[in-house]
Amino acid sequence: MNSIASIVARAVHHLVVVIVIALPTLAPAQTVQEHVHGHGHEVMPFDLAKTVHTFRMTEEGGVQSVMLRGDAADPEQVRMIQQHLSMEAAEFQKGNFAAPGRLHGSAMPGLRELQAGARDINITYRPLPRGTEIAFRASDIKLVTAIHRWFGAQLSERGPDARAD
Repeated sequence: MNSIASIVARAVHHLVVVIVIALPTLAPAQTVQEHVHGHGHEVMPFDLAKTVHTFRMTEEGGVQSVMLRGDAADPEQVRMIQQHLSMEAAEFQKGNFAAPGRLHGSAMPGLRELQAGARDINITYRPLPRGTEIAFRASDIKLVTAIHRWFGAQLSERGPDARAD
């Protein structure tokens, strides 16, 4: 009996030692906002700290814009914003929402519906002096709801990088 108790005690001791040694090396939990902000550069070529994403929901869908923050001029950032969102709008029109899925996860609210119904969504890209915007319009209430859910998820997950309009 003593030998079994001794074996169990040693096993528990070794387990505690392993946990204590490994604990400091475990990465701290990361919020969704921290993840999106920290990994945004993997999907978007422009500087998130210099830009703001704005999401305006409309009766027909919504308008997403990405603009430079403040009054500073930065033609290179504007060029990168416009190039990236122009390419995204073209991909969205094909039903390819892979870029937002890579950053926010494939289970992002509204994403599956947008992919499936892309041919029924009018997606227009428009460059602006300090950035750009993409308008999403649909006549099907399910697609409008998907756009709103998708915008809401982006607002929630982007934190200080986004705002509602």
